[in-house]
Amino acid sequence: MLDYLQRILNAHVYDVAVETPLDPAKKLSERLRNHVWLKREDQQSVHSFKLRGAFNKMSRLSADELARGVVCSSAGNHAQGVALSALHLGCEAHIVMPETTPELKSDAVRALGGHVVLHGDSYTDAFDHAIKLQQQHRYVFVHPFDDPDVIAGQGTIGMEILRQHQRPIHAVFVPIGGGGLISGVAAYIKAVRPGIKVIGVQMEDSDAMLQAITAGHPVRLQDVGLFSDGTAVKMVGEETFRLTKQLVDDFVKVDTDAVCAAIRDAFEDTRSILEPAGAMGIAGLKQYVSDHDLRDEVLVAVTCGANMNFDRLRFVAERADVGDEREALFAVTIPEERGSFRRLCETIGQRSVTEFSYRMSDEREAHVLVGLSIRNREEVPEISAALSAEGFDALDLVDDELAKQHVRYMVGGRSRLHNQNSHNDEQLCRFQFPERPGALMRFLSRMNPGWNISLFHYRNQGADYGRILVGIQVPKHDLTAFGEFIDTLGYRCVDETTNPVYERFLR
Repeated sequence: MLDYLQRILNAHVYDVAVETPLDPAKKLSERLRNHVWLKREDQQSVHSFKLRGAFNKMSRLSADELARGVVCSSAGNHAQGVALSALHLGCEAHIVMPETTPELKSDAVRALGGHVVLHGDSYTDAFDHAIKLQQQHRYVFVHPFDDPDVIAGQGTIGMEILRQHQRPIHAVFVPIGGGGLISGVAAYIKAVRPGIKVIGVQMEDSDAMLQAITAGHPVRLQDVGLFSDGTAVKMVGEETFRLTKQLVDDFVKVDTDAVCAAIRDAFEDTRSILEPAGAMGIAGLKQYVSDHDLRDEVLVAVTCGANMNFDRLRFVAERADVGDEREALFAVTIPEERGSFRRLCETIGQRSVTEFSYRMSDEREAHVLVGLSIRNREEVPEISAALSAEGFDALDLVDDELAKQHVRYMVGGRSRLHNQNSHNDEQLCRFQFPERPGALMRFLSRMNPGWNISLFHYRNQGADYGRILVGIQVPKHDLTAFGEFIDTLGYRCVDETTNPVYERFLR
């Protein structure tokens, strides 16, 4: 700890970075009945904390190393930090980015003078190619997180927090991807004011650090969720794992809806729009307050980035109500008889309706998708009970991704194959395809030509990947081969064949 304290105190960051403000979040504080502060790293010139670590590392390179140039792999924020540092230090920067990287991010790197190399579909592909370039051209590799100088640069954030708020702080909430940010912040805070809790926040589908802590060593995840692309790391570093295991007090896992709600919380207090990784600290803070019933405590969230694609805002706005427990979503089955629809509306009463999709199933019953505004999650069982009392079968869909991502936007209803034996062969899968030309053709070319696509739904959500719902008719004797096809395809996949929403609305 003493070594890192000295490194942080002597870090070179302020030639390119600024001391960002620690702002009170007044509306969020009032709602949570605690004193919430936001460490505004989204206000850096590249809208991310990453330039601190990159510059601290690169400013310590020798003249010979700078003359050879640097290389890094990144999907966005680290790339901009390295490019800006190289521009300031007068050296060449070669930035390897996945081919799925939006032009918004690659253009930002080029604008800073970085030489962009697009390679592969994922960060791992880009990382491997960057290492090859390093070996071929003797570039200096600037790691995004697992480097003591990078960690120390990020640790200046912890130093600023304690300087800006000298009164007692209960906890600081820090997003975790590879672990560089939380390692640096925790190293400083635990050396200077060890009574302050440092809480790490991870996405439920990208929790490489938490799994490493559980296993006792870094582990490689097979795949990670991509909504929070800034923290979508399959394997944390050896040094960041060591520091996090030693210094971090607790961890919180959050989901996509919670992060979307946190983006709205930040906007309502600051009028700034955070990227998903940048809002994770707020989401974790909110969940921690709820889990531990905290009151009147000083809580700090690091808002670490704001490089948000504009097109993604539609998706964020749609999911924020669910994440903040302001919307409930139900699948309600009603008898197909005179007056049923009116009874359903009367049962809903004066609640504001956010979604209402009706589709007659057969001569006996109909299925209705209903979205309702609520004040909190406690209202959900009350609504369910009221619907049951009227004889309606209601299924709570608040946590059902199939319903939230696809079914509520689909038209056409159930398949005509419903009364035929062939419908039993349909497999329903949710995929994440990289948003790049050829992704669909790769899927189709590898699929057995004897299988038939019976359903397909795609909706652009402004991300680096597309969310695809596919129904495929696969004979029972081919199910093993179908599983092998999914495994070798390389796209993230969730089997939804047994989801009751599928049975009610699509099958």
